[in-house]
Amino acid sequence: MRAPFLSAYPLLLSALAGVHALPAARSDSGAITPLTSSQIDAFEPYSWYASTGYCNSSVTLAWDCGANCDANPRFKPVASGGDGDATQYWFVGYDPVLDAVIVSHQGTDATKLLPVLTDVDILLVELDSDLFPGISSEIKVEQGFQGAQEKVAMDVLTAVQTTINTYGTSHVTMVGHSLGAAISLLDAVYLPLHITDASFTYIGYGLPRVGNQEFANYVDASAVSVTHINNKEDPVPILPGMFLGYVHPSGEVHIEDSGEWAACPGQDNPSTQCIVGDVPEIWDGDASDHPGPYGGVEMVC
Repeated sequence: MRAPFLSAYPLLLSALAGVHALPAARSDSGAITPLTSSQIDAFEPYSWYASTGYCNSSVTLAWDCGANCDANPRFKPVASGGDGDATQYWFVGYDPVLDAVIVSHQGTDATKLLPVLTDVDILLVELDSDLFPGISSEIKVEQGFQGAQEKVAMDVLTAVQTTINTYGTSHVTMVGHSLGAAISLLDAVYLPLHITDASFTYIGYGLPRVGNQEFANYVDASAVSVTHINNKEDPVPILPGMFLGYVHPSGEVHIEDSGEWAACPGQDNPSTQCIVGDVPEIWDGDASDHPGPYGGVEMVC
């Protein structure tokens, strides 16, 4: 089921040719630290779950998607959906090894037009107050990402609640790559508003910027554990540009050319060891780094 991934990413990059990184809105003076091999290895099951987000919803519901599913063989699927075009694939289930609900969303399939258009729909808009009750109107997110998350939000919430009730777990982990990482980051804001008796972890790969400064601050102040991992000179994590008002939350991990994984404190850390400093302009990036590998895992089904 493996297929070319980035054939249409030049469209996204050319559409945002004027978008470039400016000095960080807020950075942390803390030290940039390398991850240990055991810390890197701990991400592997989540990397596979993010990659599996690209698989057709019918095979994830049967958990019969070849190497992607075989990497987490004890996973118990509960629900899946999407058509891989107008609506990204998604799945929810339970991992008994991690004792966690897993929520995964498909990233951009550049062979399909609508997801690419979603990625360049860069107007900042307020979150829907029905889906995100009590959220400040100052918090704004990219309109395309908001629309993609809204399409499946209630189905995902129902599936997560069912999984919690069925398996008795109290932890939820949301994963995704690219557009899927953006949708899952919105889930990381959405789900805790409706499920108050669980803990939440977010692990995203190749995450574009999702929202404004207030959004990033809200994520940082929440109880959700957030990690977003980017690979080498991938240009997608510097899009949309900060001059448009977009800011990453804290939690960046940058995979260096050397293979070292560096933990970059703060929001959009400008160090050359982190993505903003390493890829200051989109033409400094290499789109072939976007699908990985992330610890040996390519983001493709």
